[in-house]
Amino acid sequence: MTHTFGRRRFLGAAALSGPVLATRQALAQDAREALGTMIGKATGGPHPLETIMQAHPAAMRAELRGVHPRVFFTNDGLEQLRRRARGSHRELWTRALGRLVALREDPPPAPAQKRRAQNTVAIGIVGAALAYKVEGDTRYLEAAKRYMDAAVSYQVWGYTYSKPDVDLAAGHLLYGLGFAYDLLYEVLSAEERARYRDKLVRQARILFAHFKPAPGKSYSYSQNHCFIPIAGLAVASYALWDDTPEAAQWSALARAIFTRVLDVASPDGYFYEGVEYWIFSMPWIIHALDAFAHAAGDDMYDQPSLRKAHLYIAHSITPNGQDVFDFGDVFEGPITRSRVGEEPARTHPNGKLHSNYNLLYRLAARFRNPEAQGVAAWMASLGHACEEDYWSLQWFDAAVPAKPMAAIEPYHHFDDLGTVYWRSNWTPKATAFAFRAGPPEGHHVAQILSTMPDWHLEMGHSHPDAGSFMLYGGGSYLTGPMGYAGIPSSKLSNTVLIDGQGQANEGGGHDAFRDYPYARLDTIRITSAKLGRNQAEIVAELAGAYRPELGVERLERRFTFAHNGWTTTDRMRASKPVVLTAQLHGDTAISQVSQRSFVIAGKPSSLKVEVQTPGAKAVIEPGVVIAAGPPGHVDQGPREERGMVLRLSLPASQDATLVTSMRF
Repeated sequence: MTHTFGRRRFLGAAALSGPVLATRQALAQDAREALGTMIGKATGGPHPLETIMQAHPAAMRAELRGVHPRVFFTNDGLEQLRRRARGSHRELWTRALGRLVALREDPPPAPAQKRRAQNTVAIGIVGAALAYKVEGDTRYLEAAKRYMDAAVSYQVWGYTYSKPDVDLAAGHLLYGLGFAYDLLYEVLSAEERARYRDKLVRQARILFAHFKPAPGKSYSYSQNHCFIPIAGLAVASYALWDDTPEAAQWSALARAIFTRVLDVASPDGYFYEGVEYWIFSMPWIIHALDAFAHAAGDDMYDQPSLRKAHLYIAHSITPNGQDVFDFGDVFEGPITRSRVGEEPARTHPNGKLHSNYNLLYRLAARFRNPEAQGVAAWMASLGHACEEDYWSLQWFDAAVPAKPMAAIEPYHHFDDLGTVYWRSNWTPKATAFAFRAGPPEGHHVAQILSTMPDWHLEMGHSHPDAGSFMLYGGGSYLTGPMGYAGIPSSKLSNTVLIDGQGQANEGGGHDAFRDYPYARLDTIRITSAKLGRNQAEIVAELAGAYRPELGVERLERRFTFAHNGWTTTDRMRASKPVVLTAQLHGDTAISQVSQRSFVIAGKPSSLKVEVQTPGAKAVIEPGVVIAAGPPGHVDQGPREERGMVLRLSLPASQDATLVTSMRF
């Protein structure tokens, strides 16, 4: 969705301050990026969020008013956590204490503009505050206050140059400072309470002003820049309930927005922004829903998207246990897989995937789901890391049995998002693949989008990758995409090009799907998926992924696995002669062995490629990515080379069939 703003007179920054300036800056940026909120044409009548706010105000439970703590637990709940820490959960808790960021390093001084710096401060506050209330050791209290004071010292919550005070860091710090204000209330001095309260109120007002419903205002409900800030607002509203009457508005708005967030989530449990964003975003859905459930007695959990979330993260992990099937904006492709540069310290601390698997403890406990508990246990056995592993003290319920991974089906078709994952078993020696052919946010969006005028799509983290696949075998990630991109392109994935061009409206910015009809995207679909223990066959129709002017009338990709090998059969019919190109990516070298034979190098195993169709022209060249730029300018990153790509093209024709086989 785009909006055109006519000429209007804007006041200079010097004439504005506080909520007004921050909101205008954020709205101006949202007009370009479609993150968070946008202002469009008013449709008349009350805003849908206002209707939800009136019907479900999410007011604080009467028995919790005037009581601290209350947002996530009471003093009775804390006593139960202390018993767990000394008994059944001792190992989990001891490990969490050893990883508290507030005990390892000082908080960054103001203005703390390094990427994610303020986010880490929020995590540090929560961990240290909880540790103090469980352990009673003043070291933790001192660390918590040190980090809380740092949060207060930041005049702007977030980046001064990108959506100041209304974006991700603001959500993190509202959560962190709000949590500690509530939890430590009784041990804070009057001066400390006032200082922390005043900062929370100021920041919550700014955030509320930005997200408050207005005629024509729409929200990117499925996008993390919308619901992460609002999760922080929810926590702060209940922490401040007795301190300002405005808190009631804040909680009602937060609850209304999360109603929409859950309404638009995919019912098959798939997370359309990719694995990296599941890891980053899912904690905020859990925190918000826990706050509503405990503080307001309003349990919103019972959603298919949450009941099935464990399947998404389980199948997204490759057999080696430390890499992922990386559809969309996920890590940096070959760079991440080789563990070079600065990013592995964040994505793979100590060489282990940072997966936040303890979120599944919460889902397993809420749904009494042994399968979710089993996936969490498996991920824990792989040595994965959790950013907020101290929450395991509350989330892990030992009474829920863990279903063995061997008893979970090793393949799954996420039918709404059109994505199939298959592996021979759940061991490190497994052969595995992933195949995707569906609209970027799922088929369900085509049914509900027209009924929700307050929702605009922001699909920048999805890639134009319909028909793409990833292969894993012989202990190696054999072929897959090039990772997070500032400007996503079909040239980064193992999919098909038409006359050298990719899918949707790629190339114009971070969102390749902006202004591309979703009804056309909805025609991209898996028409058949036959999955068995030793073989698989998937048939997909991809024509709708390509702009009509390219002339593609039918484009079927048949993807088969049998006898430890894969075959793609691409059949195209077009209204004019066009060049059909299939692509295969490699993390390092690609070599040509004979006229129709190639090897994509890997370690310990390589992928052998054989072109079955005569007459195909082969080109091997570096894989080029426009990497992600800084916050607010993600499409303005540097040009990077990541691995290599093999492109196989047939001569221009209206009817073409290209068959390629692969094995390791």
